[in-house]
Amino acid sequence: MTELVIGAFFETIFMVFCSILIGGIFGIPLAVLLFNSSPQGMNPCAPLYQLLCLLINAVRSIPYIILMVLLIPMSQILVGSSIGIYAAIVPLGISAILLVAKVVEDALKTVSFGLIETGLSMGATETQVIWKMLIPEALPTIVSGITFVIINLVGFSAMAGAVGGGGLGDVAIRYGYQRYNLEILGIIVLILICLVQTLQWGGNAISTYLRK
Repeated sequence: MTELVIGAFFETIFMVFCSILIGGIFGIPLAVLLFNSSPQGMNPCAPLYQLLCLLINAVRSIPYIILMVLLIPMSQILVGSSIGIYAAIVPLGISAILLVAKVVEDALKTVSFGLIETGLSMGATETQVIWKMLIPEALPTIVSGITFVIINLVGFSAMAGAVGGGGLGDVAIRYGYQRYNLEILGIIVLILICLVQTLQWGGNAISTYLRK
């Protein structure tokens, strides 16, 4: 049983790591597009901004467990299966993209518009202003937001166990709930609490360091 829990723990870590990696690769550019097309951006475009916000909020409003079911065909196409940790990474990754996009956009909006004007007046391109001035300035807030996203993904990965997604949630459902093993259920809850607390502490520490 110990090996089962340890294996499930590393499955959860793997799912969350892959998901936040996908979220960073696709979510940060989406956040930049959102910010740049917003009223506070360098190229405001209300129709594009409203459309992106509508699409993101529409998907975010779907409960995660329902989103998993809706994305089963996509999981089968991308990874060849609708169950297991690789199948669970597909909806987790999409959720991560949307969450990362939103928290990074919100972080960029906290930066003074004067910094943008300063960068442009010095001859910097819009790309340089965003990647070399805005993002470094907003980095502490971005780290706090990404920490929030990772913690949410831990919770989502646990829910994935309800539909055979693997990880700690799967063990909790199969052994803790279906077999009514309160001991293993308690152990998994304790592991999840410790994991979330560790992630929150690490995120806070990094964010505080970056603010100095």
